[in-house]
Amino acid sequence: MRRLALLLALVALPALGDPTPQEVEKVMQRDFHARGQAGMERVLQDGVQRLCTESRDRPPAELAKALQADQMKTVVIPQGSLIGDWQRGEAIAQSGRGLTWNDKPGEPAGGSCYNCHELSPQELSHGTLGPSLRGFGKARGAAAEVQRYVYGKIYNAKAYSACSQMPRFGVSGTLSAEQIKDLVGLLLDPASPVNQ
Repeated sequence: MRRLALLLALVALPALGDPTPQEVEKVMQRDFHARGQAGMERVLQDGVQRLCTESRDRPPAELAKALQADQMKTVVIPQGSLIGDWQRGEAIAQSGRGLTWNDKPGEPAGGSCYNCHELSPQELSHGTLGPSLRGFGKARGAAAEVQRYVYGKIYNAKAYSACSQMPRFGVSGTLSAEQIKDLVGLLLDPASPVNQ
């Protein structure tokens, strides 16, 4: 009987360590404070984020599909070629500047892409939260539909995966249309180090 009680306690232990969404929200409200351009609206969740939090990133499939369709309506894709300057794209991918309390409002932000992704083989310091994007364009080409997909994914990743951890760079206004095009260039241009 004692073994069974111990076993049940061990099974229940991980569940006891996970905070509830409400507990997380209390901590966020308690510990985050507005400073400069970094306001409290940044810690407020919209409906998609709240649903993903409450479902632990596993909403019912039909609901996820509906959320993605709703998010797709926010994606604004410019006309013409979406492949910008890959060299500017590399600088954006490397930069983590912008939108922090001590950055100047209105200055262009970076994408911090290397924090989560491997891109160029020359960059040794990269994150692994997101998939490796090394050889992305080499494997997929640069057809118009690929350009639209990449642009859209950067603009609003939740349009493709409802509970994506990737920021919604276009929807949030963090990156401009030109900056997103430059990132598309970084991923798809054959001359980019990503595709070497």
